[in-house]
Amino acid sequence: MKIKYDLPCNIAQSLNIIGDRWTLLVIHEILIGQTTFNEIKKGLDGISANLLSERLKLLEAQGLVTSELYSSHPPRYQYTLTESGKDLEHVFHALIIWGSEHLDHCYKKLVHTTTGDEVGLTYYSKRTGEIVHDIQAVSLEEEA
Repeated sequence: MKIKYDLPCNIAQSLNIIGDRWTLLVIHEILIGQTTFNEIKKGLDGISANLLSERLKLLEAQGLVTSELYSSHPPRYQYTLTESGKDLEHVFHALIIWGSEHLDHCYKKLVHTTTGDEVGLTYYSKRTGEIVHDIQAVSLEEEA
């Protein structure tokens, strides 16, 4: 992992893992079912084969993706997300919602599958399950 941000911050440290160009888009392709190298490359017009290979190796080393050989001549791999990788789906949803509210040209919106109603994000207490509105990020040192 290339350390770009040497800051005691969850955002900075997360960006050290998923903040490189194309990385989130590679994860998103796998999340939506494009699991082979060629499928991922086809879905990401403009990414070079070398860069895609590098990103997949990095994601595997970071524990976000696993690979499985499905053809030995020539060697071909299928990629799947680990639980950690799948947990990024919430980040993608947040970006879709942000984009639907702030992009000049919106490409997607997040909707409820049954009603088709557009949805938003809600925060809840992990302890009680109660929906909360007043939230803040706190340092773990401050919390202790």
